[in-house]
Amino acid sequence: MAVVSKKIPAPDLVRVRTALLSVSDKTGIVEFARGLHERGVRLLSTGGTHKALAAEGLPVIDVSEITGFPEIMDGRVKTLHPKVHGGLLSIRDDAEHVEAMKAHGIEAIDLAVINLYPFEQVRAAGGDYPTTVENIDIGGPAMIRASAKNHAYVTVVTDAADYPAVIAALSENDGQTTYALRQKLAAKAYARTAAYDAVISNWFAEALEIEMPAYRVVGGALKEAMRYGENPHQAAGFYVTGDNRPGVATAKLLQGKQLSYNNINDTDAAFELVAEFPAENGPACAIIKHANPCGVATGSSLVEAYTRALACDSVSAFGGIIALNQILDGATAAEIVKLFTEVIIAPDVTDEAKAIIAAKPNLRLLTTGALPDPRARGLVAKTVSGGLLVQTRDNVMVEDLDLKVVTKRAPTAVELEDMKFAFKIAKHVKSNAVIYAKDGQTAGIGAGQMSRVDSARIAALKAEDAAKALGVAAPLTKGSAVASEAFYPFADGLLAAIAAGATAVIQPGGSMRDEEVIAAADEHGVAMVFTGVRHFRH
Repeated sequence: MAVVSKKIPAPDLVRVRTALLSVSDKTGIVEFARGLHERGVRLLSTGGTHKALAAEGLPVIDVSEITGFPEIMDGRVKTLHPKVHGGLLSIRDDAEHVEAMKAHGIEAIDLAVINLYPFEQVRAAGGDYPTTVENIDIGGPAMIRASAKNHAYVTVVTDAADYPAVIAALSENDGQTTYALRQKLAAKAYARTAAYDAVISNWFAEALEIEMPAYRVVGGALKEAMRYGENPHQAAGFYVTGDNRPGVATAKLLQGKQLSYNNINDTDAAFELVAEFPAENGPACAIIKHANPCGVATGSSLVEAYTRALACDSVSAFGGIIALNQILDGATAAEIVKLFTEVIIAPDVTDEAKAIIAAKPNLRLLTTGALPDPRARGLVAKTVSGGLLVQTRDNVMVEDLDLKVVTKRAPTAVELEDMKFAFKIAKHVKSNAVIYAKDGQTAGIGAGQMSRVDSARIAALKAEDAAKALGVAAPLTKGSAVASEAFYPFADGLLAAIAAGATAVIQPGGSMRDEEVIAAADEHGVAMVFTGVRHFRH
């Protein structure tokens, strides 16, 4: 049964006479407390916060003096007391509440300054199970929620970034806060505890290997409000979840203007793709446009990897995103700045490369410190009307698959390497996807078509255009390996690839017409392997 409101109107201005300060992150708390004290606010505090304030000579009262009960159980129980929660939850203009406060010796608390145990940081650092559990805050969220519910009378602060606004409000309003400010801070407080609980619940699901828990919560902290979303009429924000996976969310922006919504989406796609190529195996480069690769290559040097990736489709690469799997050096930077590029992302960058990139002040340069692990488990999500689709990350690597030769002719060692290379790329191309590759370089990429035949033809046309641009007689699809991210439902898609010059094919298999497709490959002397794993990407 719902609780019925007494409909007591909230006052606009509420004087702050007593403040409770209990923070794990003590950034700025001494200065804030001093500002409160200078405005005549009585200070209550707990544990480490009390020590920090007392050490600075501030007159601070330990909460145990108010409750008449000491901290117990290693500090697990200190603010869970009626004299604290009654002081936060009491409606000052309700006669019954006022009478209860008098009867039980409860004093009003007008300002609650609370931040939480560092659960997110402990989890990100890989803390063991007992340590992680111990960093689940109980009293903090309880006080935050109580204060936020009673925002008609209580100002709740959960973020040090809001300290100046509270001090300014007290200065402007003779020691009082406005209802509008209290509402805004209450909304932020509930969002904070919701995000905190989301991280905890997701950690439990991971620790207990519950892939699809009964309730799934996604929470994040606003990293930045964006100018707009995919289009100028759409609002957007970039939220970070606290996952320490190297990538665009954790990267350092060394130069350039704010990344756009589309920049972030494309940069993530680029860096996840290039991570398929470990740095220790040699240089690799991926160039992305609209979340699809327009060129990917390896090389004996990073600059060679870049130029080979660019050669696949230099037209589409204009205004693209460049991801590198090794430290960006001067030679590679010098080549990159010859073409208009939106973003470069790499594990690190040399001083020489920084200086070269600096000549293009609008070019965003991001460093991540490392590559993400493509085999790591994790969750990806997308919204649908009225729901949330959640799945585990596609962390299957072609090196881990048991490839099955299904044609009369087995692939050569060179063809097999090109097959594997192409299938890595196929995992990161929108379905339907067809990728031609030769000698560690994409020759043509067909992405996102409704027909796999069209993808094969588009990729071949791209390869012909690239050959003309390079001034070579034949496109690299001649003698290439071709990858399809899903099975060929008919032989027509395979025949289109053979017509483009492919001599080896890698695909998942599993179609009702596999035998027909295999027969077509055998008829043309083409080698084909099945992976048994598909990589749909929608």
